[in-house]
Amino acid sequence: MKVKKLLIFVTILLGVFLFNNTGVLDAEKCDGCDPTLAEVRADACTVIMVGKKASVDGSVISTHTCDCGLCDWTWRCVPPADHKPGAKRKIYHYNQFKTKPPEQGLRWDNFEDGYTGLEIPQVPHNYGYLHGMFGYMNDNQVAIGESTVGNRDKMENNTPTPKFDITMLTFIAMERSKTAREAIKIMGDLAVKYGYGFTDSGEMLSVSDPNEIWIFEVLPVGPLWTPDSGEPGAVWCAQRVPDDHVSVCPNESRIGEINLKNKDYFMASENVMSYAVKKGYYDPKSGKSFNWKKAYNPENYSAANSAGSRVRMWRFFDLVAPSKKFSPKTLNQDFPFSVKPEKKLSVYDVIKMTRDKCDGTLYDPARGLQGGPFGNPNRLPYGFTYNKRKYNTPRIIAVNRAEYVAVTQCRGDYPNPIGGIIWLAFGSQDTSCYMPLYQGITRIPASFKFGDHWKFDRKSARWAFDYVDYHTQVYYSLAIKHIRKAQEKWEGKAMEKIPVIDKHALKLYKKDPVKAREYLTDYCCNNANLVIDTWWDLGDELLVRYNKLWHYNIEERKREAIKYPDWWLKELIRYNNLKPQPEKKKK
Repeated sequence: MKVKKLLIFVTILLGVFLFNNTGVLDAEKCDGCDPTLAEVRADACTVIMVGKKASVDGSVISTHTCDCGLCDWTWRCVPPADHKPGAKRKIYHYNQFKTKPPEQGLRWDNFEDGYTGLEIPQVPHNYGYLHGMFGYMNDNQVAIGESTVGNRDKMENNTPTPKFDITMLTFIAMERSKTAREAIKIMGDLAVKYGYGFTDSGEMLSVSDPNEIWIFEVLPVGPLWTPDSGEPGAVWCAQRVPDDHVSVCPNESRIGEINLKNKDYFMASENVMSYAVKKGYYDPKSGKSFNWKKAYNPENYSAANSAGSRVRMWRFFDLVAPSKKFSPKTLNQDFPFSVKPEKKLSVYDVIKMTRDKCDGTLYDPARGLQGGPFGNPNRLPYGFTYNKRKYNTPRIIAVNRAEYVAVTQCRGDYPNPIGGIIWLAFGSQDTSCYMPLYQGITRIPASFKFGDHWKFDRKSARWAFDYVDYHTQVYYSLAIKHIRKAQEKWEGKAMEKIPVIDKHALKLYKKDPVKAREYLTDYCCNNANLVIDTWWDLGDELLVRYNKLWHYNIEERKREAIKYPDWWLKELIRYNNLKPQPEKKKK
């Protein structure tokens, strides 16, 4: 009976303290909402996009939080390559969610079993690039971020017939594109010709270069498609973010009404509208304009009616344009495609945004009972089930299941090897540290190349950050202060050094590009190794400092009891029916 009472009590407090009766806890009560899609897309990735005139230094910035929890986190540095006439490029299927035991070898050296049987003509020159789950930046500063957006159920094509999945598309784009527009055209044409899908549903990619940033969305066209049908094997659309605007994709289609006559802002496959008409997703006789997301991804979610599981859209717009006072009740499909931010954003502003947990809002997951006595925002990240009913909890930008976060920075004021930077953080954003990787580097630290969720390994960079994260969870509000100090030191130091590194690298580049690349490689690898060593030490420190659920004051060499908040003690007394010690009688 005590367990049952506690569950009831938890449910009531979550309603009162966390949602304040403004959100619907049960997703099934949202008219027009598909609870299955709500669950799947709420678990995926967030992309933030910043145009060059919306950033403080003219950078084009994008992010990708690889929010998976069980995916591969390893990275690879792919060098450029030249090919003889007649050479072929093999196409592989890459399952986003599949990992292999480390003893079977490095993931990116062990993918032959994914061969689709398709070979396409190779190009004379492949550009070099850096990639993790997807291609992130190539030699021309073409950069990519990813967010799953889904599609109508009948559009799924999880058969082996489509030869391209989203990972493979990004790799080919990295190898062959000089600009963002070129990358979009390459990916779109390949998906249409050879089919798109396999393990992937509708996907959104931010595609950027030093001049502009686009949202590119590609969808499968159903399980019956074959190359022999003569029909396109995918449907896609792309819209450019205005240079002085910012935008976001939190696993929801972002493109609305399109104007293909405005070629500077829109691109699409030839079947962009005809497929919707054929399938009954759009009626041209309705008198309504064709709307991409309403045709292929109709939804009626908001932050409010999803109890915060769809809060990221509102939270982003509220952060960058607070004076507009966007309401949490606004349906996510009704938010603008992009907005001019009230202040220009630096790359560090964007990094901080990737760590946002809706602090101080109705959707702060650390509020009340959910956060526990030490305000841990990472509890119940997927919601919970009680009495056979599923309840949502806020799905914030900074969830604790990220494999890594990549923030790409494309800068047109420098040669490509110097202008492009990927800021990479392994593991959870709030306990990790961003490390700069210049586009021109010729190698990455060995510790980036391997690691596995199911085997602790001190040689893997990712495990250093997970080690710290693990020792943060019990006393979150106390431990996070030590992590913030380390982040401020190492990220702050990197931000301060970048202009100096830029200047020296540019001087070297004018004399000898090879030496400039060596210099950038040495800096990035040395800095990353120092950060990783620091995080291992930080994890050791947290273990000692909060060992046995006490505070071992390292500075004063004293053991101190940790003070629990009064509100929590009050509830403990109430639930366990505790009685105070009898007062001593005066003699």
